[in-house]
Amino acid sequence: MTKMIGVDVGGTFTDVVAISGGEIVTVKVPTVVGRTEEGVLAGAREAGVGDAGIFNHASTQGLNAIITRRLPKIGFLTTLGHRDMLDGGRVYRPAAGLTDPHWRRSFGDAGRPLVPRYLRRGIRERVSADGTVVIPLDEDHARTQLRVLKRCGVQGIAVCLVNSYVDGKHESRLRELVAEELGTVPCSISSDVSPLAKEYARASTTVIDACMRIIYGHYTERLQDGLHESGFRGSINYANCAAQLAPVEAAMERPFEIVFAGPAAGTMASRHFGGGIGVAQIICADVGGTSCDFSVITDGRSTTNTTFELEHDLSVNALSTEIRSIGAGGGSVVGVDAGGAITVGPASAGSDPGPASYGRGGTVPTTTDTFLLMGVLDPGDFAAGRLKLDRALAREAFDRLDTALPFEQRVRFAFRMAVNNIAEGVVNTGVRHGIDTRDFALMAFGAAGPMLLPAVLDIVNCAECIVPPHPGLFSALGLVSSDQVFSASRTAYIELAPAATETIGDLFAEMETKLRERLGFAQHEVRITRSFDGYLAGQSWETPFVPAPPGPIDTAAVEEMVWNFHDTYQARTGNRFEALGVEAVTFRVQAIVPVSKVSYPMAPAARTRPPVPRRRREVRYLAERPIEAPEYERSDLHQDDEIRGPAIVRESLSTTFIVPGQVMKVGRYGELRIRNTA
Repeated sequence: MTKMIGVDVGGTFTDVVAISGGEIVTVKVPTVVGRTEEGVLAGAREAGVGDAGIFNHASTQGLNAIITRRLPKIGFLTTLGHRDMLDGGRVYRPAAGLTDPHWRRSFGDAGRPLVPRYLRRGIRERVSADGTVVIPLDEDHARTQLRVLKRCGVQGIAVCLVNSYVDGKHESRLRELVAEELGTVPCSISSDVSPLAKEYARASTTVIDACMRIIYGHYTERLQDGLHESGFRGSINYANCAAQLAPVEAAMERPFEIVFAGPAAGTMASRHFGGGIGVAQIICADVGGTSCDFSVITDGRSTTNTTFELEHDLSVNALSTEIRSIGAGGGSVVGVDAGGAITVGPASAGSDPGPASYGRGGTVPTTTDTFLLMGVLDPGDFAAGRLKLDRALAREAFDRLDTALPFEQRVRFAFRMAVNNIAEGVVNTGVRHGIDTRDFALMAFGAAGPMLLPAVLDIVNCAECIVPPHPGLFSALGLVSSDQVFSASRTAYIELAPAATETIGDLFAEMETKLRERLGFAQHEVRITRSFDGYLAGQSWETPFVPAPPGPIDTAAVEEMVWNFHDTYQARTGNRFEALGVEAVTFRVQAIVPVSKVSYPMAPAARTRPPVPRRRREVRYLAERPIEAPEYERSDLHQDDEIRGPAIVRESLSTTFIVPGQVMKVGRYGELRIRNTA
């Protein structure tokens, strides 16, 4: 099998995995802020990228740029009178803002706009909803506005005209004018980026695309040059927000789709590994340094949305795995509220300065400091020995807390609050998806996941907690667990009736032909799937991803689409209204190209004698008195080995903590399966 490299670039660490001949090699290096490709290249070289054939990449660089507003200077062109659509958003507030008169959108003109108002310019033109040109494009006016933007020094242009999803001729001409007036600056037009109805979401997506085109464009050049210098001659793939892979050239044609991909890669890894061990109902919990990301796999399938939000109402029209995050991780800050009670998170110490025990200038205690003082973490072997933890600095940080609680209770309550925060996230995830958590396994990954998630079982009553192989780099493994997927979509409001067969058939055929031509696939290399978003007559919001049949679209095919809609609607809502008509809104096509995936090696065969701990440690503050816990090395464990808590299992980039009242059994691929004994 060709050697594969998977890289997940996070805000704190860059995770690299190399798969070759059934062997998995893992590397974890610090992320270099501002020059993230340096950390990627350093980790890739350590993993032996020179003899690899595939390099799969996911990054949160684009997301971090948006959150911090470290964005290129972008100009925005729209129909005259509509330049404030970016400020207005979809005109709804979150629940917390309904009673707050001071609430403002984070990206509004009163906050931190992605495009300041003076860089948003209106152009005289207008196309109606049926494609009729009401006002022709005024090219002289457009040139005048572009010259204003040129004097302002914009680095790129985003164009979103009203109703351009029906007819994009005016946008295409504006792109030509941009080239004539501003030269080679990147220009994104909504009729190419996101030819879908609803102006605001289309405009927001196009602005994000223009920003990512610049951010990832420069980054990709530096990454490709660095890989070439390292001897890499294989293919580079970028993952999108659903952890689907695309060759770097195809991904850079739609860079808004790769704005963040790491969290979705963890879900993909859970889905792939769960299929290998026969577990189809999974709540994924990725606990890193700053946050805990939750997602759900039901019957072996993750939940995919057609749009997502980077911030409240900051929408992107891209397929994405549904992920919810809370501020709970190894770097979560331990504090004291106004009543003197211990709190944990959502603020994080991050990587700079990091937890107090890192010895990098941090003065506030964190979850990492808590587990160090408890005796769960090994101060001399943290992060594969790359970092030594200082217990005295952690103690000083807890001593500085402004509370009358004795030291022992400060640490104990910090542990309990950290666990309770994640348990609340698990419960909320279950409620949101309408599932019974007792039927689901917790997949614990991320460097801090195995340390925190087993204790959550006492609260949420999940069936079990599973710690997969290499949990600290599990999201990176998701990048070598996915197929290449290419998508196309078009908006067209069509009632699903016999008269619509030709129109629907032409839409699907056009998208499929363009995908094949653009990507050069032969018939035997690719699997084409069709779907549509639709709603019942009179509804405002559509039901996405309704299956559509392959082949010619005739009357029987349209009837099948209607029937599929009612089935999908019933599965999502519990209701069925066959007497009402169905209208399709968006038609979608996916081209799926199967690629090689990671296969996990089997753990050593079962044995008759029980596992022998490397040593025993004293775990403090878990109970009134210290308790003794055996410590095992994960590489020493065999299939069917059983360990009763309290116990600690160590590996190079993570620590699993089994609390009293639990038993852990080793699975066939070395996964640790933890259950409550009561």
